[in-house]
Amino acid sequence: MAANTKTSRKVARYAVPVAVAGVAAATVAMVPAFANAGGPDLPKVTAQQLIAKIAASDVQELSGTARISTDLGLPKIASGLLGGGGVATGSANPEEKVAQLANGTHTVRVAADGPDRQKLTFLDGKDEYSLIHNGDDVWGYASKSNEVFHEKNAGQGGHKADERLAASPQQLAQDVLKAAGTTTDVSVGDTAQVAGRDAYQLVLKPKQSGSTVGSVQIAVDAKNGVPLRVQLLSSQGGKPIVDAGFTKVDFAKPSADTFAFTPPKGAKVSEGTDGPGEKGKEHGKAKEDEHLKALESFPGLGGLTGGADGKGDVKVLGEGWATVAQIETGAGKSLKDLENDKNAPKPAKDFLNSLGDKVTGKFGEGRVLSTRLVNALITDDGKVYVGAVTKDQLVKTADAAK
Repeated sequence: MAANTKTSRKVARYAVPVAVAGVAAATVAMVPAFANAGGPDLPKVTAQQLIAKIAASDVQELSGTARISTDLGLPKIASGLLGGGGVATGSANPEEKVAQLANGTHTVRVAADGPDRQKLTFLDGKDEYSLIHNGDDVWGYASKSNEVFHEKNAGQGGHKADERLAASPQQLAQDVLKAAGTTTDVSVGDTAQVAGRDAYQLVLKPKQSGSTVGSVQIAVDAKNGVPLRVQLLSSQGGKPIVDAGFTKVDFAKPSADTFAFTPPKGAKVSEGTDGPGEKGKEHGKAKEDEHLKALESFPGLGGLTGGADGKGDVKVLGEGWATVAQIETGAGKSLKDLENDKNAPKPAKDFLNSLGDKVTGKFGEGRVLSTRLVNALITDDGKVYVGAVTKDQLVKTADAAK
């Protein structure tokens, strides 16, 4: 008989390195190039017609296999905080699994049958992690640890089921199109063949200078308008920053038992709620605090991680692809204080050393955490500036905010 442990899991509190993943997902959510050389010969369409085709698509049933690869160029310590261990970590918490998509390469089996039934299965050798939405229930199951996460009445609390299952190419493409505005140039690129199907490619490029994003390319099924692939390219060139797309896809209705789930014998079942549970407040807290205690020693990060010194005030600077978030953390000590503090925790010193070059400007002094997509500037007085912009653009924005 499965043991039940009542728990309540809030979204894990991450500091600047992990905020990189959040900004990446909120700015543009994307997928990989499996196009053959020389695309198929398809009738010409305009960008407006292709966007309309995506919007008009009524496909709600499919199954297949997708691959998601992410290369943000994170420092090693930040990569560890993102949970780069993949399925091997053994946790059944859906939020932790989604966070792991921000690092490394993952193979995912996908199935959908309308808005009330979806399933994602993350594969990692012999180990699997399944995330299942079936009506009012959301289940997460980690085969390695034989742990189960269960949430009843999915979508009626703080988390919607489709937010937990946001890794499908369709949802990723919708997020991209929602983010595209007047600062985006939209066109139709070369045709492609993705997962054996003919596809058009919708190309989105920033009109503004200073963005780390070169373009976003969405491969759209030429027959039914379903997004099959999204690819994020860096303004500096090189391989895609984030790739995720179908390698196989079938638009037949999945069998009903695809979405059925019963906890295996002996599995540890954690019941998730959006309210504070008596045991849930402590569940998983020790591991989280192991990282946060070190990070809270870092000037400004106490506020970002929920420490006592943080104001957490956020101001949005700029617009479109050049948007930068300014975070007033209310830090009580400077970066120099940390550098000279012999009693500072070693992980905090390691994090400081993982940051890029020191920078100066009208804003004062600071250090930059650089990735291929998002840069974050932590000033000496504890302010944080973060956005999908180049380091030079980030410094200019910080200077202009003074």
